[in-house]
Amino acid sequence: MNNQASAMQQVRPNWRQIGPGIVVAATGVGAGDLVATLIAGSRFGYTLLWAAILGCIVKIALSEGSARYHLATGSTILAGWKSLGRWTGWYFGIYVILWGFLYGATAIALPLAALFPVLPFPIWAILTGLTGFTFVLFNRYETFETVMKIMVGVMFVVMVGLAILVTPDLPDLLSGLTFSLPDGALFYTLGLIGGVGGTVTTAAYGYWVQVKGWKGASWIPLMRIDNAAAYIVTGIFVVAMLIVGAELLYSAGIALQSGEDGLLDLSRILEERFGLVVATVFLIGFAATALSSVFGVWHGMSLFFADWYYHAKGDSDDMSSTREQTPAFRAYLLWLTFPPMALLFADRPFLLVVAYGAFGALFMPFLAITLILLLNSRTVPEPARNGWMANLVLGGSSILFILLAGQQLWQLLH
Repeated sequence: MNNQASAMQQVRPNWRQIGPGIVVAATGVGAGDLVATLIAGSRFGYTLLWAAILGCIVKIALSEGSARYHLATGSTILAGWKSLGRWTGWYFGIYVILWGFLYGATAIALPLAALFPVLPFPIWAILTGLTGFTFVLFNRYETFETVMKIMVGVMFVVMVGLAILVTPDLPDLLSGLTFSLPDGALFYTLGLIGGVGGTVTTAAYGYWVQVKGWKGASWIPLMRIDNAAAYIVTGIFVVAMLIVGAELLYSAGIALQSGEDGLLDLSRILEERFGLVVATVFLIGFAATALSSVFGVWHGMSLFFADWYYHAKGDSDDMSSTREQTPAFRAYLLWLTFPPMALLFADRPFLLVVAYGAFGALFMPFLAITLILLLNSRTVPEPARNGWMANLVLGGSSILFILLAGQQLWQLLH
């Protein structure tokens, strides 16, 4: 046990090594999350600030738990699920195939269609899917991580700069930490907590950690710093969007619409108040946010699917260094890119985003509950098992996501 404990302290934190956390955080904040946060700010001001922050804390726990299992056991989260019963493999296999089809490439098309209206929405979505497919297919993790860091830098500077530009009221901002829930805010509250920072992609963090070359329990302390730093950046980013919604829209009594119309409305408001340059820069930052999410999903979920496929075949050998080069990885890239294009010509593409969000909510209770089971089991070395705080957060997350899944499914059926 002393050897295990000392092994967890061998790798010294080095800021130059940080990267997988930035990837998972950037992937988890997509166009849908950004629009939802803006709408929450425009309707309720700073009242739901606490929910956005709580969402980041919850996702820190989920992604940290997934990566800790990878590092402590030397296997993957899918291997852990398999130990809980064959049903977990069937559940995830069906889920990941349907989820990939629903995800498509709708999100990034919004800012591009607003920036360059010469092409219709479905064409931008198709071009986006092809961009994600080509980039991930011909680049390995090192290049992927570098590009993701650049896009995170762009989106962070643009959105935080915009929040500073609209001049937030500090006392009002701090009042959003009082855990109040105004009438009609339950949907947005659960959405902020559940959506900020990603859904299924939080479990992909362990795969990015492995592809990065981090192996063994000695990397756990650095992984925790990497993960926490990334979600602090995410939290600042989300708070910035809430500030923009509150100061620019809520204070003026302007209700932001969902989807493309809402994005165009905000762009027009920014142009009227600050000029064309600011409005254009906002759309560029929005595009960077959405594109980083697309790249992250294309890469991370293909790693996830490849691991599931080879486990289903009974091949449980360590493939962490070669998984990007497998036929299963490429097959899921194709699945993410081409079949969903048929959905893009629907009359109301944002119904697909709603369906995707509800479907994503079905995974989160599964992830939280299975992490509690796995990280308290004897298959994990004792120093890497859950403490009381981790169990408390994951237990609370399980209840939260069960409520969120039920609420979103109710919205779909009524």
